[in-house]
Parts: sequence; C-alpha cells; structure tokens
Amino acid sequence: RFADDVQPIFAKSCISCHSGTREGATASAYVLLDYDSVMKGTSFGPVVVPGSRMSSSLYLVVAGKTSPEIRMPPHNDESFAEGRGVMLSANQVESIGHWIDQGAKNN
Repeated sequence: RFADDVQPIFAKSCISCHSGTREGATASAYVLLDYDSVMKGTSFGPVVVPGSRMSSSLYLVVAGKTSPEIRMPPHNDESFAEGRGVMLSANQVESIGHWIDQGAKNN
C-alpha cells in the first residue's frame, strides 16, 4: 500500500531533499510529498511504470541498479548530489518494488 508502506519511506529518507527548494527538487523537479507528485515524475518525465519495477527509474536508483553517481539517497563520495543520506534497507527497497509491481496504486 502506498499510504502505509511507501510514503513513510519517502517521508523518512527522501523528502528532506525532494521537497520545496531542496537540492533534489530543484535539480530534477522531483518532489515526493504525495502520490500525485511521485507519479508526476521529474523534469525528464515519469519515473514510475506501474506494473514494472525494472522499467521504473525510481526503483532502479533506490535499489542500487544504476551507476553510483545517481543512486538515491546519495550515500557515497561518487554521488552527483551534494547531500548525503543512508542507503535504503532491503525491506524498504522491496516495499517500493512490490508497490510498483502491483500497479503503483494510490491506496
């Protein structure tokens, strides 16, 4: 479920950069305040493909399946982002992936 499982992950680990005038919001125009903003995507387009975690760049960057420079949250010295966070746990990554695979519904 988005409200119970996914949004709390975004609130804890992502919103500090992906809201308002913070780095993530200004660099990519990606805001993670609510379902609509998550699904809107970035200035480059949508990042969630309902039904396919492996086609969703949101999943790929949090699961560490991209180059280190663009992994989220940024947690290594190779990161393009200035801020530093903590890598999501395997359970958190799986929750996001499961939600996407189940259709990325607003539930």
